[in-house]
Amino acid sequence: MTIPSVTLNNGVAMPQVGFGVFQVPNDDTEAAVSAALEAGYRSIDTAAIYGNEEGVGRAIAASGIARDELFVTTKLWNSDHRTAVAAYDASLERLGLDRLDLYLVHWPAPGNDRYLDAWTGLEELYAGGRVRAIGVSNFLPEHLHRVAALGGTVPAVNQVELHPALQQRDIVAADDALGVVTEAWSPLAQGAMLVEPTVTAIAERLGRTPAQVILRWHLQQGRVVIPKSVTPSRIVDNLDLVGFELTSADLAAIDRLERDGRVGPHPAEFNG
Repeated sequence: MTIPSVTLNNGVAMPQVGFGVFQVPNDDTEAAVSAALEAGYRSIDTAAIYGNEEGVGRAIAASGIARDELFVTTKLWNSDHRTAVAAYDASLERLGLDRLDLYLVHWPAPGNDRYLDAWTGLEELYAGGRVRAIGVSNFLPEHLHRVAALGGTVPAVNQVELHPALQQRDIVAADDALGVVTEAWSPLAQGAMLVEPTVTAIAERLGRTPAQVILRWHLQQGRVVIPKSVTPSRIVDNLDLVGFELTSADLAAIDRLERDGRVGPHPAEFNG
């Protein structure tokens, strides 16, 4: 199965479709990630706060897949903004890896106002060749611009909640202006988008699932997506996105589904 990729601003290639493990219990993570790897996923997204890095690591070790064929992402939690290097080392130990492909500041946590310290720590890791790319998650334009104003490394990725009901146009515009790839977490709005009549009608016409239609909508706009499922058939379906295209009318119809559909915390208010 062919997986499209995007090229990050430092030249690193990142698969455009990855497997997310948010809210997957550690005991179930190994089986879920193993199913994803068997289906053909080569990008896995976890985080220290998810408590399942060990399960991800066990699945990777058991897969027999060469490390260079995998793209592994984890994230720095808010309480570790001033100890990013130590937190990175702890994540590596839990994952059983000697390096990461992408390390993200999980939230700006603006009430704590330590995310610039966190970014400095990530730059140290990147400069030392210990991680292939660094980025941020849940950063609003004002947070992104403060990081860019440091004059150092520009984030490669900004991973944010993004789906048809919350399209984050201001964040996407800020990312684009800085050459930052936008990555969508909760790309299906935790399933809320799967029953939208607009989506189901397009899916029926194309002989595809509603999830495939929404994920294809993301891909055709250049975003990275990390759908999550523990159901093997859905894990396979969510990766099968390259045998069809949405028309401009389809894309416009899905664009019109935007509303105040946020399913996660607001980055301006969440401090962890």
